[in-house]
Amino acid sequence: MSKKKKKILDWNSFNRGVFLVNALGVIFDSSRRKILIGKRKKDPYIEKLGWSFPGGRPNYGEDLEKSFEKHIKRKTGLKVKSLGPVFSRLFKENDHFLLIYYLCEVISGKEKPSGNFVEFKWVKPEELESYFTTSFDERLKEYIMNLR
Repeated sequence: MSKKKKKILDWNSFNRGVFLVNALGVIFDSSRRKILIGKRKKDPYIEKLGWSFPGGRPNYGEDLEKSFEKHIKRKTGLKVKSLGPVFSRLFKENDHFLLIYYLCEVISGKEKPSGNFVEFKWVKPEELESYFTTSFDERLKEYIMNLR
């Protein structure tokens, strides 16, 4: 039985407009005013990536938000409801990654790390940036700080 090796895209073969889309959840608990973040295993694309918002790449042929909610459930154990996209940007560490952030509320479940996550933590908005070892956009920070 042979292991399948992950194929890394040759981004230089595209001249523009091709991005790897990642839908990320800003999962906000309004009663505690905390946000869920996850500690990841070693990422094959972003060497310094440690803590991040949970999410994943959407499935082709499926509604973007429904696909996103399935990824969150599979990776966190939480059933969430997307309240819609709140921010998007190119990832500073690799500008081939288009990040779309969705504000979410938890419907049910208990967080349990799965996939490339090894730990979850609920943190206050003002603590978020100290966990991230990659870029944290000031506009996203401002949005999160104003959540109620």
